[in-house]
Amino acid sequence: MAGFRSSGLWILAAIAIALLGLPVLVLLGRAVLEGSLGLTLTSRAVIDALALSLVTSGASLFLTVCIGTPLAYLLARRRFRGSWLVEGFVDLPIVLPPSVAGLALLFAFGRRGAIGPVFEAAGIEIPFTTLAVVLAQTFVSAPFFIRAARAGFRDTNRDLEDAARADGAGEWAVFRSVTVPLANAALAAGLVLAWARALGEFGATIMFAGNIEGRTQTLPLLVYSDFQSVDGLGRSTAAAAVLVLAGLAVLVAVRALHWRSLFA
Repeated sequence: MAGFRSSGLWILAAIAIALLGLPVLVLLGRAVLEGSLGLTLTSRAVIDALALSLVTSGASLFLTVCIGTPLAYLLARRRFRGSWLVEGFVDLPIVLPPSVAGLALLFAFGRRGAIGPVFEAAGIEIPFTTLAVVLAQTFVSAPFFIRAARAGFRDTNRDLEDAARADGAGEWAVFRSVTVPLANAALAAGLVLAWARALGEFGATIMFAGNIEGRTQTLPLLVYSDFQSVDGLGRSTAAAAVLVLAGLAVLVAVRALHWRSLFA
C-alpha cells in the first residue's frame, strides 16, 4: 500500500513537472534548433527592445530602492495607526491584474488623470513615453523588493545595532554599516526579484505606455507584437527565449543568495 502511494506521488509530481517545465523547454529548444535565438544578434527590433527593457528595468530598480527602502524600514521597525492599510497598498499590486494596474496608472497620471495635469503644467509628459514604462514597471515590481527588505530589516539582530549606538555611531551610520549588511541577503533577493518582475512586465506597460517601437516597446511587448504579425514568429520566439533565460538566471541568483544566507 505504501509503495502504491509512493508511486502515485511520483506520478502526480511528474505530471506537475511536465506541465510547468515542458512548455519552457520546448520554447528554448525551438529557439536553439531553428536558429531564431541568433536573431537577437541580427534583428534591430529585438536589440532595441532588449536595450529599452534593460534601461527601463534598471531605472525602475533604482527608483524602487530609493523609495522602497525607507518604506520597508518603517514598516519593519515602526507600528503606527494605519500601518496595516499601508502594507495592504504595498502588497496590492502583486495581486492586481496587470491591465487593471495600467488603467489605474492612466487614471492617476494621464493627461486627464488625478495628478496628470500637474505634471503637464510643469512640461512633463508621462503617458505613452519611456517614463511611463519605468513607472509601470516600478508599480508592479516594487512590492517584491519592499516585502523582502521588510523581512530582512525585521529579522536583523537589534543587539548589534544597539552596540554600534553605544560606541557612538549615529543612526545613519548604524543603518549603513550594521543594518544593511545584516539584511544584505534579503535585500539582494528582493532586488533580483523586483528586476525580474520589471523586465517581464507587459499588461500595465501596454495600457499606460503603449507599444511604440523604439520608445515604449519593451521585450515582452515585442513578443506579443511579433506573434501577431505574419512573419514575426522567429523574432517572437527569440525574444521569448531571452526572457526565459533571464528569468532562469534570476531564479538561480535568488537561490544562491538564499543558500549563502543560510551558511553565512
